[in-house]
Amino acid sequence: MSHRFGLRVYYEDTDLAGIVYYANYLKFIERARSEWVRALGVDQVALKADHGIVFAVRRVEADYLSPARFDDLLEVDTSLQALSGARIALCQEVLRGTDRLFTAAVTLVCLTEKGAPVRIPADIRRVLSAAVETSRR
Repeated sequence: MSHRFGLRVYYEDTDLAGIVYYANYLKFIERARSEWVRALGVDQVALKADHGIVFAVRRVEADYLSPARFDDLLEVDTSLQALSGARIALCQEVLRGTDRLFTAAVTLVCLTEKGAPVRIPADIRRVLSAAVETSRR
């Protein structure tokens, strides 16, 4: 199951050439990941308050394929690729219509508030496992 998050490119997102500054794609995919987790019914504030754990980006492998420009309407597609005890592997793409502008392979890890790795809680794993199964159908 993939999740789509829409956004518009604002002037503040662009550089002097009028194209989206490369680091802003990371902001776009971060927002999309937050909305993906929310759409799955996972409350990250409660996860931190109740379990003392957070999700953090461990690795991003990014490809910049084509520039986005001021006022473009974009969509970020997020799909779960793999799930292990403490890691979540995602594929994220930034699209303008059917044109792929940016792709990223993102690895998230589950950490305690002190930064130590910890297993993803069973209830969250069930939700994420269902998302993996849905995406394979």
